[in-house]
Amino acid sequence: MAGRAAFEIGGEFIAPGTRRTIDLPVSVMSDHTPATMSAHVIHGRRAGPVVFVSAGVHGDEIIGVEIVRRVLGMPNLKTLRGTLIAVPIVNAFGFLTNSRYLPDRRDLNRCFPGTQGGSLASRLANLFMTEIVSRSDLGIDLHSAAVHRTNLPQVRISPDNRETLRLARVFGAPVILRSQLRDGSLRGAASEAGVDVLLYEAGEALRFDEMAIRAGVSGILRVLKDQSMIPSKGISTARRKPLLSKSSRWLRAPQGGLLRAFKSEGDMVSPGETLAIVSDPFGEMDMPVVSDRAGLIVGRTVFPSVNEGDALFHVAQVSDPDSAEQTLEHLSSQLEDDPIFDEDEII
Repeated sequence: MAGRAAFEIGGEFIAPGTRRTIDLPVSVMSDHTPATMSAHVIHGRRAGPVVFVSAGVHGDEIIGVEIVRRVLGMPNLKTLRGTLIAVPIVNAFGFLTNSRYLPDRRDLNRCFPGTQGGSLASRLANLFMTEIVSRSDLGIDLHSAAVHRTNLPQVRISPDNRETLRLARVFGAPVILRSQLRDGSLRGAASEAGVDVLLYEAGEALRFDEMAIRAGVSGILRVLKDQSMIPSKGISTARRKPLLSKSSRWLRAPQGGLLRAFKSEGDMVSPGETLAIVSDPFGEMDMPVVSDRAGLIVGRTVFPSVNEGDALFHVAQVSDPDSAEQTLEHLSSQLEDDPIFDEDEII
């Protein structure tokens, strides 16, 4: 009986039961330094799905890089079935400069599927689609909020995809948001190619958030377990079902000035409730930021200086508002107590 075939990527072959980091050439920089996108491949001895986990599509969203680092160190992967492709830093250009963008000022997540002969962003997107997505059955793409914002851990899925809804529930982040696919996004291009992608959003650009990191690590391991790729030992299911939201909207600044917030991510709000005050620098005019709906704050600005029209609070309608606070409390305490997150292992 023939053994399992080696896994090919970037012209390299990874034997079954081994793991290796492969450097995929992207370009040569102006000072003649070669630029690559590095993928760590774990190719199991036994057959199974091919799953990719990616982070750093936006170079300043470093929380996903730490999530991937911790996942790759988990002992569960020693007996992996199938193949895991981990790309901790897709946009190395932005990562090195603490920037969301590439040197050509393009947002990589608006350039998929890309082209081989296009801009730098388009070429990088094309490389990711060709070398990573085309070889995969499923993907998990890790993000954080943009600079000066923060997100409650959440998974975003396509509105009409039952399988990604099921997987999002398996992932177990506090909130699931149904959101339309955007033109040029990795999730949208992968969907066109027949590959489902879970989009995990948590925390803030250029910052670590321990609970958001733990939620990401736990979620990835749960999905790998669900796909029968890793054993279940040490991997707990979520104590509560995530809150499902079908719609959300941003509340915006009624005037420019200084923001004093009374509510934070994870808080429930009611119609007519004042979430913050925006004051002019002289203290002569205070304007309240009032919620027009009941919902859960899933994202907010963390920058106190705002201009009129700036996005302040991202409020999501949830399916069961009465139990929302209890759900968040249970999921948070589970992450705090989970033995898989031994402090010595983290450090």
